[in-house]
Amino acid sequence: MRKDQNRNKESGRRPAPAPVRKKKEKTSRCPFSSNCGGCTDIDTPMEEQLEEKQKTVESCIGMYGPVERIIAMKNPGRYRHKVTSIFGLDYKGHPVCGVYRARSHEIVPVTTCMIENRIADSIVQSIFRLLPSFKLKVYDEVTGKGQIRAVQVRVAEHTGQVMVTIVTNGPAFPSKEHFVETLLREQERITTIVQNINSKSTTMVLGTAQKVIYGPGYIEDELCGKRFRISSRSFYQINPLQTEKLYNVAIDMAGLSGKERVLDAYCGIGTIGICAAGKAKEVLGVELNDEAIEDAKVNAGLNGITNISFESDDAGRFAEDLAARGEKIDVLFMDPPRSGASEEFLKSILTLAPKKIVYISCNPETLGENLKVLTDGGYEMKKAVPVDMFPFTRNIEVSTELTRK
Repeated sequence: MRKDQNRNKESGRRPAPAPVRKKKEKTSRCPFSSNCGGCTDIDTPMEEQLEEKQKTVESCIGMYGPVERIIAMKNPGRYRHKVTSIFGLDYKGHPVCGVYRARSHEIVPVTTCMIENRIADSIVQSIFRLLPSFKLKVYDEVTGKGQIRAVQVRVAEHTGQVMVTIVTNGPAFPSKEHFVETLLREQERITTIVQNINSKSTTMVLGTAQKVIYGPGYIEDELCGKRFRISSRSFYQINPLQTEKLYNVAIDMAGLSGKERVLDAYCGIGTIGICAAGKAKEVLGVELNDEAIEDAKVNAGLNGITNISFESDDAGRFAEDLAARGEKIDVLFMDPPRSGASEEFLKSILTLAPKKIVYISCNPETLGENLKVLTDGGYEMKKAVPVDMFPFTRNIEVSTELTRK
């Protein structure tokens, strides 16, 4: 025992506490990470991120069959080719543009993002800087006043085409022509500009009405050797490089020989169905979004695909009608929203009884819930392959192969 400790013991006093060293706060790679909350794992080593995602998928669906090793992204930076920026006021009433803070309507100003396309980031900032010169005001969520609510930019990976969607609070867009001219001088890469009109009090970014104010109103990109037209409100995967890997896995799982009748449910602009059509006898695509279906029909023509047709309908209702008519489906591709497939859709699929189902999911939890229904209904999960579509976040995409027992 040290002398000073012994002396303290004899006098009945407690020994003086050792000096506490202040922990040095870890500096994030991203200057906005403490407020934004979008990239929860921006400072987590990639191997740890992948391991965590692997465990998540295995815990949700591992009881139904084998889960293969996650497919990582080679260079996981600046992968988001669709960027959405909210325009509004901060708590001091100053104009800002950026993202909503997690679980709130407070806008966190973000000038650049480590996972967003650089061109898209630059265009958003140009628009924000130009507003005062044209006396355009950002939207005030409290009063409902102000013109500019949001900006969405899509950049095509392979063609380089750029679409800008400016969301306005009503049809009025003062000095629109002059504003567009100035923006195009500053950002020459822009291919088309769309004005989307959203005057509702809602958290939804895009409204239903829109008009083209420059260019064709869409862009085109290439995926798996096919060309696709993309409109402002159509669904298109935000990470095109990983999407190609995901679709190649899914089409391999389908095991097409050229004799199959295929249903592509929740088909969007027809990407999976068109990529698979060359290996199938016939493909049917169904999607609720009318605009996406129009794009899908154009996309079939762009690629000279004649053995595919598209219907604008609810996937569940469409599948029910097929089942009621006693029609045969050999292979089903399904890529539902995060909430998963509806009970009606799953019920009709069990009636249609395709030999094989390829289920693409962006939510392992709802995938697990749907797999229970399908496996209870006579299907067996052969394997699942996770694909890291969204590095630095907790989100994960999974392609799952099921066969009828």
